[in-house]
Amino acid sequence: MTIQETTFEAVSETGPADMLVQKNLAILADIPVRLSVEVGSTSLRLQQLIDLAEGSIVELDRQAHELLDIMANGTLIAKGEVVTVNNRFGIRIIDVVSGGVGSLNQERRS
Repeated sequence: MTIQETTFEAVSETGPADMLVQKNLAILADIPVRLSVEVGSTSLRLQQLIDLAEGSIVELDRQAHELLDIMANGTLIAKGEVVTVNNRFGIRIIDVVSGGVGSLNQERRS
């Protein structure tokens, strides 16, 4: 599987307010964001954690067919599935979380 770079151009009539928003977003464009993918989670007792060894299997709370959580700086932003790209893991975005910033903050993981 190969990935092609695509450039998207916005085609719309922009007024002064839209141009101001675009200018403000451009200021934020260079801020680094940590993107991570959560396969699943589980709770263990400390003794169970200590007993883990090479070859141990830990069952997670997610079914194999379920989409994975895609997080930006710990906030859920999308759901996706694992793909391989040039012998590396990648993630295909299947569903972007909808809602405003307020609803995204409720999904924050620690």
